[in-house]
Amino acid sequence: DLAGPVQEWKDLAPVDDGSNQYLGDLCLSLRYVPSSGKLTVAVLEARKLKKMDITGASDPYVKLKLFDSKGKRIGKKKKTSVKSCNLNPYWNESFVFIIDEMDMKRVTLDITVCDYDLIGGGDPIGKIKLGWSQNKEYKPGFKHWKEALENPRRPIIKWHVLQDPEPEEDEEKDKKDKDKKKDKDKDKDKKDKDKDKDKDKKDDKKD
Repeated sequence: DLAGPVQEWKDLAPVDDGSNQYLGDLCLSLRYVPSSGKLTVAVLEARKLKKMDITGASDPYVKLKLFDSKGKRIGKKKKTSVKSCNLNPYWNESFVFIIDEMDMKRVTLDITVCDYDLIGGGDPIGKIKLGWSQNKEYKPGFKHWKEALENPRRPIIKWHVLQDPEPEEDEEKDKKDKDKKKDKDKDKDKKDKDKDKDKDKKDDKKD
């Protein structure tokens, strides 16, 4: 029966390089109280998260990190609970960061949705960055932050489309790669010296 294989060919999905992949949405609330410098970030819910497991589900949780203008982490990272086998999880969990009003335009809040994995921590599904600095990179993250600053003491709730989680890893990777390169260069120097030695030895043998 020749119809079978042809049918299978049709079922093949187009090659997806992941660049235009929809990773899901995350709903957040920001509330800032200038007098106490208290920023309350509520991770409310997510929807249509990308399936990360072979089983066709994900076990999502959210990681929150605060960075200063130099990209250095401020305080400890915070995490929500893990929602097992759920692509539309509801958390409604709040986290408080103490940020001086002067610093509110300098810091960046890094929020990553991860898929919990027993081995090796969590795999990032997608992330967003909120902060004044995001006016070029991620406009909605800037707008949400700005609105929270303009409406002190009022919770501002917005949905965000998750972005590709790669860039942050790259920064860290770049650092590691640079360090590796340094080491490699050292090794190269050593190898070159060793090569020269070997060459000398060979030349000696030739003579």
